[in-house]
Amino acid sequence: MRASLIQIGVDPDESVENRRARAAALVRAQAGADLVVLPELWPVGAFAYESFATEAEPLDGPTAKAMSAAARDAGVWLHAGSIVERAASASGSAEREGPLFNTSLLFSPDGELARTYRKIHRFGFDKGEAVMMGAGEEIATAVLPDTTIGLATCYDLRFPELFRLLVDAGAQLLVIPAGWPARRREHWTLLARARAVENQAYVLACGTAGTHAGVEQAGHSIVVDPWGEVLAEAGPDEQVLDVELDLARVAKTREEFPALKDRLLGLPTPRR
Repeated sequence: MRASLIQIGVDPDESVENRRARAAALVRAQAGADLVVLPELWPVGAFAYESFATEAEPLDGPTAKAMSAAARDAGVWLHAGSIVERAASASGSAEREGPLFNTSLLFSPDGELARTYRKIHRFGFDKGEAVMMGAGEEIATAVLPDTTIGLATCYDLRFPELFRLLVDAGAQLLVIPAGWPARRREHWTLLARARAVENQAYVLACGTAGTHAGVEQAGHSIVVDPWGEVLAEAGPDEQVLDVELDLARVAKTREEFPALKDRLLGLPTPRR
């Protein structure tokens, strides 16, 4: 599998419309890849809380339409990062009424919206995303040719139990878009490698460059193999990582070092 991670830069002086068009062009430029990944909340910025309500959109909004067309034109599976989703309200309207979610969008090569994932663990403690957005309630996996991917987002990376559930659901490749702050970059790299090692799965962690509402972004998108080896890592600026993944390595690692078989806690079914 050829995977491309687009570490797009977020410039506060660039309009959402222009960034959306630029991201679509970057996706189209990855034609020939199997899977393309964008970061978390790249249209508005993960820390641009004051813009969440005004830039929120439904699942068939302008970002989804632009990314659907880009996936179809490039012929790729596209994890389009996440958007501020405005869900329908109790009255059925999504116009300035419904709740907000941090929602990831996965498109198939024919442009269909194949899977969504509402971020479960919201960052901010008692402010920002944690109080402005609803929490997702379901894990999300998707079956691609030759592999199953598990979806998580940014702050989710700190909660290993989520990734265990994804592995139990069949995930072999974990895709994590993020808007991770530069001041905690070491945690980003450490946790990405830890999730790969403990789950014996590929980790594709795609962050943003630039700044979100004055918060410098870590960049350093990273691809880690099931043994914890870093296959590719970006720098701090806008960059595209292009990596070949040997999907058979997941099964081989799990067979040669069968640690997952020795689990005694948190198993999906009782052990006999």
